[in-house]
Amino acid sequence: MMKKTILFLCISLSLWACGSDDSGAINTAQSNPTFIFTHNWDGMPVTNADFNNFIFTNENGESVSIERLRYVISDITFTTNNGEVLNTNLYNLVDVSNNNGLNYALESTIPVGNYSNVSFTFGFDNQDNAQNYPDLNSASFNVPDVLGGGYHYMQFDGKFINNNMEEQGFNYHAIRAVDNPGDNPTFPQDTFFTVNLGAISITNTVEIEVQMNIAEWFKNPNLWDLNIYNQALMPNSTAQILMYENGQNVFSLGEVTQ
Repeated sequence: MMKKTILFLCISLSLWACGSDDSGAINTAQSNPTFIFTHNWDGMPVTNADFNNFIFTNENGESVSIERLRYVISDITFTTNNGEVLNTNLYNLVDVSNNNGLNYALESTIPVGNYSNVSFTFGFDNQDNAQNYPDLNSASFNVPDVLGGGYHYMQFDGKFINNNMEEQGFNYHAIRAVDNPGDNPTFPQDTFFTVNLGAISITNTVEIEVQMNIAEWFKNPNLWDLNIYNQALMPNSTAQILMYENGQNVFSLGEVTQ
């Protein structure tokens, strides 16, 4: 299981306040929430059994085949109805291609109760991105030093039918946006982002479905033309910022099973 040291940060006078219900009574019951990552294309379920087939059409009208999809989520955070925050310094590599990381049980407990918001970071924030993760190194998830180092946020690869009616590859790879590749790269804009799932009641056995609509990477708010943006997107800060903007609409809360 991919993990790093667990840190729970509660913005309160004491740790027990994080376990209080709305009445202020101490709640000592604990939960290991499980996050279930599912994927769809505008509502059509997608698994790796659907890969390597031209069965998807993006908003720009291009026929698309998915070959690989994997991405990192980090810093799962729980906010209580009283505004207290529990931040888990954890990450998970969701690898749809190999069916790894699709079910992620939180690696430590949190108090049961009602939370006004559950959120996570797509990719890594800049501080976390500067750390060393041997498991992600082994998975070849690194970003080259000339592009600033750190790690991918997502590797999304496949093929599409281009304007010449020929199969062409694409590598929709999300990283920290970078300019001036080389010894002194610069970073025009942060491109990790926070996904807010909304209010969730956490019980002892809760399972939280997180849905990714893959089609959204190509359409909202930026209509994506794969004939223009298909490969060599990592050193293209304009493309990275477009990905960041489209990513705001990709994730949503699915079924919460108690």
